Amino acid sequence: MSPVTAPRLRTHDAAEFRVEDLLAAKGDTTVSVCIPARNEETTVGAIVATIHRELVDDLGLVDEIVVVDDHSSDRTASEATGAGARVVAAEEVLADHGRGHGKGEALWKSLFASTGDVVVWCDADVQDFSPRFVTGLLGPLLTDPELAFVKGFYERPVDGQVRGGGRVTELVARPVLTLLFPDLAGVVQPLSGEYGGRREVLEQLPFVEGYGVDIALLIDIAERFGVHRLAQVDLGQRVHRNRPLHELSPMAAQVLQAALRRAAPGLAPDRALLTPPELEAVEISYRERPPLASVPAYGRRTGASPTG
Repeated sequence: MSPVTAPRLRTHDAAEFRVEDLLAAKGDTTVSVCIPARNEETTVGAIVATIHRELVDDLGLVDEIVVVDDHSSDRTASEATGAGARVVAAEEVLADHGRGHGKGEALWKSLFASTGDVVVWCDADVQDFSPRFVTGLLGPLLTDPELAFVKGFYERPVDGQVRGGGRVTELVARPVLTLLFPDLAGVVQPLSGEYGGRREVLEQLPFVEGYGVDIALLIDIAERFGVHRLAQVDLGQRVHRNRPLHELSPMAAQVLQAALRRAAPGLAPDRALLTPPELEAVEISYRERPPLASVPAYGRRTGASPTG
């Protein structure tokens, strides 16, 4: 029996999209760049400053930059504010739904706090940030009205060598997509933190609270709206903090947990205890934030009637 071939995902290069063409395609569409950040004082200011200088002030391609400060204990908030972002504290946004930590919760709250018709997310720990990380993602969304969601991918120099996906991607995310969601097997970096989508799509989706959010959004959008509405963009090279192996184990467990729960209800438990040898045990918990379209406070802010 021959192996199953995954459908080819529309793939672009960031260099395809000229800024002047994006400005012409933008029209009345508003664009938000959102950055979830926790203890990223050394990098977040430079990222915000680059976006503000080159895409807000110079061009008007981006309408707002929102940084969600996820309980930082350093100068993340002040660095981001000084560089031109609107900073919101995670614990103060939709506090009735949760004041806890977590990447997915910060992303969900950034969607609530922002106003753009198109929302682009970037990680806060990138050391060589370039405007192409934003323009590359906006390119397909502004020039192709059929697309709902765009995922970025890039090369990652680690220890002097250029690599593609990280360890959790290659050992967990890619195998689980290939085996359980083969239509998404062609996604180069399913866990990349650079991606964007249309608000009208994103507001209809639940957001997994922790590190499972990236793969969950990918699976949910493909399931609900179709793989044909997804694209990916080569953003070039990206340098960021490389986490030690013991920090990746809980992350990998959350990614696997989110994917398995989408493969079959009950396949992965809500709670599990990860017990690595000679290290403290870590509880792996699964929680979701509801689609914002169903949240009354969001309806009041946008003027739309909440959907149940």
